[in-house]
Amino acid sequence: MDAGDPSPLRRFVMTKRSIGSIFDQLLEFVKNGSAFVKVWRSTNLGQVAVEEQSLEMQSCATKLWTIREVLLRRHMKAAFFGRTSNGKMLPNGNGHTTNCFLRVEGTDEDEAYFTTEASSERRSIATVSQLAHALHMDPTLDSGSLVKVFWPKNRCAVLRDDLVLMDSPGTDVTLELDSWIDKFCLDADVFVLVGNAESTLMNTKLFFHKVSEKISKPNIFILHNRWDASVTEPEYIKEVRKRHLDRCVRFLAEELQVVGLDEAAGRIFFVSAKEGMPETGGALAEGFQDRLGEFQRFETTFELYKNASTKTTV
Repeated sequence: MDAGDPSPLRRFVMTKRSIGSIFDQLLEFVKNGSAFVKVWRSTNLGQVAVEEQSLEMQSCATKLWTIREVLLRRHMKAAFFGRTSNGKMLPNGNGHTTNCFLRVEGTDEDEAYFTTEASSERRSIATVSQLAHALHMDPTLDSGSLVKVFWPKNRCAVLRDDLVLMDSPGTDVTLELDSWIDKFCLDADVFVLVGNAESTLMNTKLFFHKVSEKISKPNIFILHNRWDASVTEPEYIKEVRKRHLDRCVRFLAEELQVVGLDEAAGRIFFVSAKEGMPETGGALAEGFQDRLGEFQRFETTFELYKNASTKTTV
C-alpha cells in the first residue's frame, strides 16, 4: 500500500461521511416533497397526491432518517465474546476476568483512563494489567455494567481510525443474552468469538445463534486463544488444530450459515494473545513466531473484512 493511501478503516470513515452527506440531501428533499403534497391544493387539479401516496412519502422519510442515524455514528465497532477466562481482551491471570462490558476507544490524550456508569470521574491507568486489576476489585460492577476505557491512539494503531472495541463478560456467567445483544451488540459491525486450546465452542454457540436471529448474517471471526498451551503435546498439535478448525468451519458455514465453506477457514485463527503483550513478560513457548504471524494475519484480515463489510452495508 502506498504511503499516501489511507488505511481501510480510514477509507471507511471517509466513505461513510460522503454517503452521509448524500442521505442528508435525500432526506431534506423527501421531507420537503412530503410537506408539499400534504398541504398544497389546486383549484383546477385538486389535491396533488392521494392519501396513500402521501403516507408512502412519509414512510420513505422515516427510513431515510433511520439510515442517516446509522451513518452519523462515526466509529466502527467490534464486539468480543467468549467463555469466562478465555482472554478476550484483558489478561486473565491472577484471577482477573472481565466482569462487565468494556468499551475501548482511542483518545488523542497521552494518558489512559476509564469511567464507569456510576461515576464520570476519570480513573487513570498505566497498563492493561492495571486496568484488569482495577475492574476486578470494583464491587459495583456486574455483568450488565458498562465501563468506558479511553486508550491513547499513539499506543495502539488500531484505535486511530475511529474503531471501538467492545469486550464482554463470559457468555457462561448469565442467562441475559437477549438483553446483552439488544443493549450492546445490535450496532456492532464485527463479532469476534474467542475460544481456547483446551475447550470447544459448545458453551458459546447459543449466544451466536441468538445474534444470528437478530442480525442478518453477522460478520464473525473465531480466535483460538492460548494456543501456546498446545506445545506441551507437540505430537498432537496438527490433529488438535484440524479438529478445532473443522468444528469451527461447520459452525460458521453450516450452523450459522454466515459464510460459505470455502471462506470459513479464513475466519479462524490460532493465537496466543499473552505472547503478543510484551508487558506480561515470561518465557516464550516454542513456535512463538508462528503464533505471532497468525495473530498479525488476523489483524490484517480483520481490517480488510471490516472495510469490505462496511462498504456493503452502507
